[in-house]
Amino acid sequence: MNKQSAFETVSIPNNNPRTRSRLCKAFVLTVTMLAAIGVQAQAFAEAEGREQSSEKKKTATTQVKSYVCPMHPEVKSTKPGKCPKCKMDLRLERATTSSADNQNLIAGNVVDEATTMSASNAAGSARKMVIPEVEVLDQNGNSLNFYSDLIKGKTVAINFIFTNCTTICPPLAATFARVQKEMGDKVGKDVHFISISVDPLTDTPERLKAWGAKFKAGAGWTFVTGNKEQIDNLLYALGASVSRREGHSPTLIVGNDLKGVWTRTYGLARSAQIVGLIMDVIEGKVDDSLTKETAKP
Repeated sequence: MNKQSAFETVSIPNNNPRTRSRLCKAFVLTVTMLAAIGVQAQAFAEAEGREQSSEKKKTATTQVKSYVCPMHPEVKSTKPGKCPKCKMDLRLERATTSSADNQNLIAGNVVDEATTMSASNAAGSARKMVIPEVEVLDQNGNSLNFYSDLIKGKTVAINFIFTNCTTICPPLAATFARVQKEMGDKVGKDVHFISISVDPLTDTPERLKAWGAKFKAGAGWTFVTGNKEQIDNLLYALGASVSRREGHSPTLIVGNDLKGVWTRTYGLARSAQIVGLIMDVIEGKVDDSLTKETAKP
């Protein structure tokens, strides 16, 4: 007796159009469902892969706040403060760094410059600066282009004051006056003094001229004021912008535009030390030991 195999294909009449139509629709539906399941599985796998990749990137790099001296970029900190070399306010610079690099910013303190100084900074304090061409007014009311008329091709010494100041500004001006006296006729010829007001809304040319007269400012000493927006841009470019005028630091910038040598130091240092620094810059060099010494309060 022949038994029907369990795996024997059961024949279905194929001469019925309605049956064939239903079978075709069922087949198409099955294929469509399988394809959809495959697409969803692939999309899930890709999403999971992207998430894992994103997590890896987050652990590899983190975004930290870094405060940097605008004149001495090797001086960094995770907290706001002042540069120990030039007393300038450290400027916020947001940067994405690797987790290993973050160790250079130790407990919010200024890191040892010897461990962070790059080869590009190995030359010491001498640096180039980009001076903006903004329109300013001098103490005589003359309209000047700051870079073209006061900086281009010259050696300059720049400090920052405001005429209502009763704290560091008078000593800054008195120091300039002593340096002016010690350098004699070199001022206005070999070096030019510039005092920029951090309060241009108050410091008119007339007020600056009266202020300069108190300290016997000579022909080589220019006082600068002007439109607040222009002056703010200038202060920012020089690394001397402050939210409050009383917050400006006693910084002295000395630069030789012709030779591309710029440095900054403590503006209340002894006049003899400042004279020595200016003479070096005139020659196109900066003695690091002298710069560090004059940077001390």
